[in-house]
Amino acid sequence: MENQNMNLTKEDFVSGQVVKWCPGCGDHAILSAVQNVLPRLGKKKEDIVVVSGIGCSSRFPYYVNTYGFHSIHGRAAAAATGVKLANPNLSVWMITGDGDCTAIGGNHFIHACRRNIDINLILFNNRIYGMTKGQFSPCTFRGTKTKTSPQGTYEDPFNPGELAIGAKATFFARAVDTNPKEMSDIFMEAYNHKGMSVTEVLQNCMIFSNGVHENITGKDVREDMQVKCEHGKPLIFGKDRNKGIVLRGTQLEVVTIGENGITEKDILVHDKTRQDTGIHMMLAHMMPPEFPVAIGVIRDVVAPTFNDSLDEIIANEKANSKINCVDDLLNSGTTWTI
Repeated sequence: MENQNMNLTKEDFVSGQVVKWCPGCGDHAILSAVQNVLPRLGKKKEDIVVVSGIGCSSRFPYYVNTYGFHSIHGRAAAAATGVKLANPNLSVWMITGDGDCTAIGGNHFIHACRRNIDINLILFNNRIYGMTKGQFSPCTFRGTKTKTSPQGTYEDPFNPGELAIGAKATFFARAVDTNPKEMSDIFMEAYNHKGMSVTEVLQNCMIFSNGVHENITGKDVREDMQVKCEHGKPLIFGKDRNKGIVLRGTQLEVVTIGENGITEKDILVHDKTRQDTGIHMMLAHMMPPEFPVAIGVIRDVVAPTFNDSLDEIIANEKANSKINCVDDLLNSGTTWTI
């Protein structure tokens, strides 16, 4: 899928606008990762569109030197769908946050997944509303004290992976903002997927949720709290590479290789192409302290896209319709003269 003939570089996709994110915000790393990927797509800059909703993440179109559309709160999926259907040749990237996507935009999100529209969605998850100053979002952990939950939230959060896979997403991946190189590789896999790709990025907000992912991304814990999902490889992790994920009955379990007779052959081998959602859903569900977080491409399956299905219907109707122009339509059925 990659095409180097355009001779574009990362610098070609830097807009020159002043980036107005807070210093240290994870959004900077995500922007850099995307700008590293875009030259690899083999597309002209004018054939790439970045669509966003509302929120800190949604400033993104201003910072990428491509076409962009800054839509309204929660409606980026609707706008991105329209852009892709109007011009299927465009590479469409939808940028959204956990509030924008899973709250006011929740219905648009799940139906975009269900329809399998051929766009790439990047969900910045800092588990807070940042731009509007620190309200809890649908992804905020229960008990978290925020501007709108001073006593602590009393709602259970969405897990974006479970939400996407449950809505029939054909591609789901997860990345962390502390690893831009890995992010770029995941974004490239998302681009190569035919259909809707959803990539959740665990992103830090320095102001309102600083350290919310520290138990996953911290230097002293990340090797024990992240398991890399690589297709065809066993799910092994840990500083000493001696921990793994096994499937016991219908449940995943963390084991230590070398204990209780466990060998590497017992470790679950990751298969991102399984049509069945069971194991993918369980991998997306894993969270500390009981489990490491699954990082990488968790699900990548083949299914008809909304684009192709719609094109097929239109072509079939054109081929079989007796109406070929407006005159045919106006003179069809029962007509009369006044």
